[in-house]
Amino acid sequence: MDSFFYIALTFVLGFHIHFAQANERPSTASSSKTYIIHVKWPQGKTLAQSEDLESWHNSFMPPTTMSSEDRPRMIYSYRNVISGFAARLSEEELRAVEKKNGFISAHPERMLHRQTTHTPQFLGLQQQMGLWKESNFGKGVIVGVVDSGITLHHPSFSDAGMPPPPPKWKGRCELNGTACNNKLIGARSFNLAAEPTKETGTPIDEDGHGTHTASTAAGAFVDYAEVLGNAKGTAAGIAPHAHLAIYKVCFGEDCPESNVLAALDAAVEDGVDVISISLGLTEPPPFFNDSTAIGTFAAMQKGIFVSCAAGNSGPVHGSLVNGAPWILTVGASNIDRSFVATAKLGNGQEFDGETVFQPSDFSPTPLFLTYAGKNGKQEAAFCANGSLNDVDFRGKVVLCERGGGIGRIAKGEEVKRAGGTAMILMNDESNGFSLSADVHVLPATHVSYDAGLQIKAYINSTATPIATILFKGTVIGNSLSPAVSSFSSRGPNLPSPGILKPDIVGPGVNILAAWPFPLNNNTDSKSTFNIMSGTSMSCPHLSGVAALLKSSHPHWSPAAIKSAIMTSAEILNFEHKLIVDETLHTANVFATGSGHVNPSRANDPGLVYDITADDYIPYLCGLGYSDTEVGIIAHRTVKCSQTPSIPEGQLNYPSFSVSLGSPKTFTRTVTNVGEANSSYEVTVKPPEGVDVKVKPDKLYFSEANQKETYSVSFSRIDSGNKTVEYAQGFLKWVSSEHTVSSPILVYFV
Repeated sequence: MDSFFYIALTFVLGFHIHFAQANERPSTASSSKTYIIHVKWPQGKTLAQSEDLESWHNSFMPPTTMSSEDRPRMIYSYRNVISGFAARLSEEELRAVEKKNGFISAHPERMLHRQTTHTPQFLGLQQQMGLWKESNFGKGVIVGVVDSGITLHHPSFSDAGMPPPPPKWKGRCELNGTACNNKLIGARSFNLAAEPTKETGTPIDEDGHGTHTASTAAGAFVDYAEVLGNAKGTAAGIAPHAHLAIYKVCFGEDCPESNVLAALDAAVEDGVDVISISLGLTEPPPFFNDSTAIGTFAAMQKGIFVSCAAGNSGPVHGSLVNGAPWILTVGASNIDRSFVATAKLGNGQEFDGETVFQPSDFSPTPLFLTYAGKNGKQEAAFCANGSLNDVDFRGKVVLCERGGGIGRIAKGEEVKRAGGTAMILMNDESNGFSLSADVHVLPATHVSYDAGLQIKAYINSTATPIATILFKGTVIGNSLSPAVSSFSSRGPNLPSPGILKPDIVGPGVNILAAWPFPLNNNTDSKSTFNIMSGTSMSCPHLSGVAALLKSSHPHWSPAAIKSAIMTSAEILNFEHKLIVDETLHTANVFATGSGHVNPSRANDPGLVYDITADDYIPYLCGLGYSDTEVGIIAHRTVKCSQTPSIPEGQLNYPSFSVSLGSPKTFTRTVTNVGEANSSYEVTVKPPEGVDVKVKPDKLYFSEANQKETYSVSFSRIDSGNKTVEYAQGFLKWVSSEHTVSSPILVYFV
């Protein structure tokens, strides 16, 4: 990798490159903890040929078979996604393992975390026409969901009208009786590292996250869905006729790395077509030390498409995770549906906000309005637990600030505890205009930072400020949608800045999907839904889209499906203006990647940028990884000295991310998946200060699946702006039927 690229990222953009050491479990020298251990394959055998890998893995273990806690030391022996195992060892025992012939590397297990209807219509999916009809709603495709489990007997997982799973399915159901069916074809639980309990041994969802994501990807049609009277309509996943295979890896807040690897190992062996992972580390390690990247590489080698959440640490640059180029990395945007609650002030000003809880009996009569932080204490301004004690808030509308590590609903709980009647929750500056609809415990509305400042100014302008909240219910038609949410993690992609990430954005704000628990005592507990936000929600939308494309084009590779999604993406909102972010200004490609998903256009992309598993090896060598490190990812012996390394920009990726000092030239190869006889002409909008030359400027095809190669040269020109750090543009191949678009990002070094 170009060292100047890292320098530019670190100093020009003002952040540092960190690896995920902070997520490692603390321990003392005498205690044991779980390690992910990579070893060589048994001599003379490939991973697939080895009949007794567990015996090979056990040969590395200490003589005793039980830990001091009377639990097995060997936790998982992996067969498909890494050559290695997970084991509970003391540091002294690990040193002994490291001396064994065949040992490669080990690291302490890290924790992944969750990255936490109307969207099919928002995405242009219609029952009687288009992609849904052409793909038969995802029929025959198996979507594996790696998350917190599943809720049994929810109508979103009904198998009415569903055929049996395809013969290739080799998975199993760990639920009792007939809980699995032709929709929910598999359900397994992975938590061998934990103390055995009733919860650790069952795939049942204990918190709702897995149920929500699974139904978003491939939930069945359910009429009369709603949440507390809002968002009424028919709920459906993006691929409603696809099969679901559930892999539970999350228990409580944590999703242990060893569990995730075990789930991926099983999913590959079971025969899934798509894997959806709405989980991620807090910081991105290099790919050879990232179990998700390693495990999903093996899945990709087997032809399995993988979609992952980009993370919820936006809008900070460089906050993105799951950025390996063989993964579809998904950011979050809003949709055109809002749950409107308007804060109306005594001076006549009105500010629209959002909430799911919309009480019909709340009086519009104004009440006294007060600022929670008027005592000068920041914790009170945040409405932290127990902070509203020394001021009288009884019967008032209370203005709280977002932040301070306190959840939005928890702030309302504190206001209610202090006797407040209603809450106005104002954003902090970083979240700007991005709003979330929550199931609050009292009448409330969540308003923008700008609105909050004006409400504060009104409070300070009069001795008797008053306000009320007007609940207006579900409103369709936000012309600024899709807009990137503030929480959606941003590029650059720190482990590989030459690969632009995220790849795509999709619906991830205020998403209605299946839920295990009733939200009030009057709700039918067998047909409950909830509204959630996060890249956890956008990821399964794209997993569902991939399932539709796999059903429509069963022979497309994972890279071809990804290319189709990226090159067909939208960069304009409903106002036909460039997509905006939480500031209401144009979002950059660090936020949007290629743009917002357009499933119907992805079904007929014209051209695709294909990549084989072997194509990634020169790229990985070019990152400066050692032979051993590349081998960990590739699941075979690699000698980079015998493999022509390539720079990141030379990988046949559907986007361009270029560190530009001296001129650079890269090539791309496109495959014709459109009309046999077709021609394309290039259109370029160069980044400011960059000259872009494409050769040839026309591509001609005479048959399906024909490949053509072009080169793109980038050189810097004097634009008069010496302070710009990066610039963006696009390259499009345009035919009479198709537009194949690629974003361009240039860093100046």
